[in-house]
Amino acid sequence: MNGAASITMGKQQAWIAEARATIVLAWPLILTNVAQTAMTTTDVLLMGRLGSEALAAGALGANLYFAILIFGLGLTTATAPMIARELGRKGHSVRDVRRTVRQGMWAAVVIVVPIWIVLWHAEAILLAMGQRPDLARQAGHYMHALQWSVLPFFFYLVLRSFISALQRPQWGLVIGVGGVVVNAFAAWCLIFGHLGLPRLELVGAGIATTLADALMFVALAIVLYCDRKFRRYHLLGRFWRADWSRFVELWRLGMPIGATLVFEVAVFNASTFLMGLISEASIAAHSIALQIASLSFMVPFGLSQAATVRVGHAFGAHDADGIRRAGWTALAMGTGFMAIAALVMILMPRTLISAFLDLDVPANAPVVALAVSFLTLAALFQIADGAQAVTAGMLRGLHDTRMPMIYAALGYWGIGLVVGVVLAFVVKLDGVGIWIGLAAGLATVAVLLLSRWLRRERLGLLASAG
Repeated sequence: MNGAASITMGKQQAWIAEARATIVLAWPLILTNVAQTAMTTTDVLLMGRLGSEALAAGALGANLYFAILIFGLGLTTATAPMIARELGRKGHSVRDVRRTVRQGMWAAVVIVVPIWIVLWHAEAILLAMGQRPDLARQAGHYMHALQWSVLPFFFYLVLRSFISALQRPQWGLVIGVGGVVVNAFAAWCLIFGHLGLPRLELVGAGIATTLADALMFVALAIVLYCDRKFRRYHLLGRFWRADWSRFVELWRLGMPIGATLVFEVAVFNASTFLMGLISEASIAAHSIALQIASLSFMVPFGLSQAATVRVGHAFGAHDADGIRRAGWTALAMGTGFMAIAALVMILMPRTLISAFLDLDVPANAPVVALAVSFLTLAALFQIADGAQAVTAGMLRGLHDTRMPMIYAALGYWGIGLVVGVVLAFVVKLDGVGIWIGLAAGLATVAVLLLSRWLRRERLGLLASAG
């Protein structure tokens, strides 16, 4: 009996230790993601002071920039599960970790060239999409300054993946917050011409973001060379030395991650376009509800990144029990938080909406009413959204990315978008139909991913975990 009690207590302590490790790793990642979002929000707020036309042009450029950026983001962050597996397999590994970081930077250089080419032609692309010529021209000028931020941003992401895999993400948070401050100050100076600098308007916003991203990369690189625990990896040493097998593995793992992110982000972009076909009030209410839902999503997204590292460490260490604990702990935290977020959206929708609109202005009443209904539907899919985000991170820790990509395409586009279009335009539910479609898509992806996690042993995903 004492032996059984001792085993039970040992298991409980293992779960508690896993929960503690996940929280310590996740909270800086969550706040870093919020800081990254704050950088974009700052730009939008400052552009708004230039007038509605400048804001519209900036929004067009920013949406195109992010749509192109997201694939490369997924590709470069594939370094995190690779490094985590290597450290789990051999805790003091230096050479393999350095080579993975180096190939992550090589991948960034390769992918950034086509991205630069596309963004350089932003004006032509927006014109082809039917946008107003004056807005497309302004957005093109903005993009010619902003596009150079892509490479330092990708380099920063690779280094951030490295420190996350070493379970020391705090420096990423500190530097991310510093980036927000630098971006806000530089944008204020360059957009409006303060402190004797030229008034560059949207171009100034692009220069400010490029400067902030470059300084973030340089600052993190300096930290890695000054911190004793990081310095021993000599990450930028022998930068030009090829490791083709690792380079190919990075692309094999990272391309599905990038495609998965594209499928998810694009369906929400498509939903915004569809709202514009319904009414001006619908698109305004949709934007408000989406901003609120996006903010709550930062928590499971950070937990997803933590799950990738924790599962990846256990995967490399051939620890099947550790894989199970790491995955279920992150999933419980993510869905638990989203359940609370859902409750807040149901009980306090008008309070949340008041951060974006004055509820006492009669002209805002139609938008507020629609936003309340959209938030109710957003509350219904919060748990599914959290579950799909965290479970995707868990599977990435097992280097399982191809089937989740297929699930994303099926769920978001084969079900979510189709259901939304039918309900909105055939059944005539308008914006409510689109949000029901989004909920259906997220729920489908969550169920498919969770089913794959539950079948991970039978599917052979734990083959190298023993």
